Amino acid sequence: MMRWQEAGRDWLVLLALAGWLLALPAHASEFVSSLALSCLMYAALASSWSLFCGATRYLSLATSAFFGIGAYVSALGLEQLPWAGVIALGAAAAAAVAVLMGAAVLHLRGTYFAVLTFGMTELIRHAITFSEKKLAGTVGRVLTTVPEPLTIYLTVLGLAVLALAVAILVRGSRFGLALAGIGADEQRAQTLGVNTRLVKIAGFALTAAFAGAVGAAMAVRWTYIDPHTAFNPFIGFQTVLIALIGGAGTLWGPVIAAVVFSLLSETLRLQLPQLYMMVLGLLLILCVLYLPGGLASVRWATLRSWVRR
Repeated sequence: MMRWQEAGRDWLVLLALAGWLLALPAHASEFVSSLALSCLMYAALASSWSLFCGATRYLSLATSAFFGIGAYVSALGLEQLPWAGVIALGAAAAAAVAVLMGAAVLHLRGTYFAVLTFGMTELIRHAITFSEKKLAGTVGRVLTTVPEPLTIYLTVLGLAVLALAVAILVRGSRFGLALAGIGADEQRAQTLGVNTRLVKIAGFALTAAFAGAVGAAMAVRWTYIDPHTAFNPFIGFQTVLIALIGGAGTLWGPVIAAVVFSLLSETLRLQLPQLYMMVLGLLLILCVLYLPGGLASVRWATLRSWVRR
């Protein structure tokens, strides 16, 4: 009963936020809309990352690979496909790569899995760089056909809302329970009849599909993309940090952290990039030491106990 009440409350909050954000471009300045777009991008990436990694406790560093694949699909397909087709193809391409990657490395855990996913991201980036040089004679793509800014905003808003909606549905499903069982004790989940390999690959592909779709949508904000821009490791690392600091095992923690860090990024990164990274690292250290459940685990009782100290 409590689970259904929580799910109902989550749906109401999601609908209220979606309605407010839908009306935002009509009343806000271009700067505020651009900042909201950045918040939505990281909310979608962090929420979809937490959907798999927060439940299973697998630390994936492949988000930038899936984001970059979606961005390149967008650059190659904008002139041939409708906008919805570009987004769908970006998601499908990233999910297909995730299935292959997951089949190869999801039997590993911990540091080995994290390092291999990051290594595969770099492998994909260098492979695309090599292919660009061999086939096109240059590196990078100029985007000449791009949709209106409002179209991009509404697309990323839709992806963020969809990522949260899928997270709500998965948390109350057998698939979500299987993911949580893998995170708690994978061997025990196997003995209970869970096909852990299939569940992990499906969850990994679902996460990748959202990252690929977001990459396809956000690529059009640049007039020129190259492998260094599309597969920027910073996007992947910041997604992981946002999810961990917000609370990877929670629904709204990554969303709250995405807003906080998008504002911090806008305030500090361009003017004081070193200070921004220091603040990011300090917050991560403090959360690991004092808030292992992330910012979403903070309660008034916890704050009162800290004040009394």
